[in-house]
Amino acid sequence: MKTFDYTIKDELGIHARPAGLLVKKIAGVHSSVTIEVKEKGKSADAKRLMAVMKMAVKQGDTVTVTIEGDDEDAVAPEIEQFFKENF
Repeated sequence: MKTFDYTIKDELGIHARPAGLLVKKIAGVHSSVTIEVKEKGKSADAKRLMAVMKMAVKQGDTVTVTIEGDDEDAVAPEIEQFFKENF
């Protein structure tokens, strides 16, 4: 299991366009990818766009991303880089 924390910097938080790109990026990943906002007590399967959007993650929220599965070592750095570039 790989995890990383990321504080959302985008003024719109996790919104539709980059969330859609995230879902597309991890669609072919074999591992499960979960996004959690501990302060709000919310989590979502990152492969499900509507679940990610329902979390209503805002600028300044810190998310914990958990990647667990066969290809976690390979995809964790890619997903973390995606967050840095898009959120």
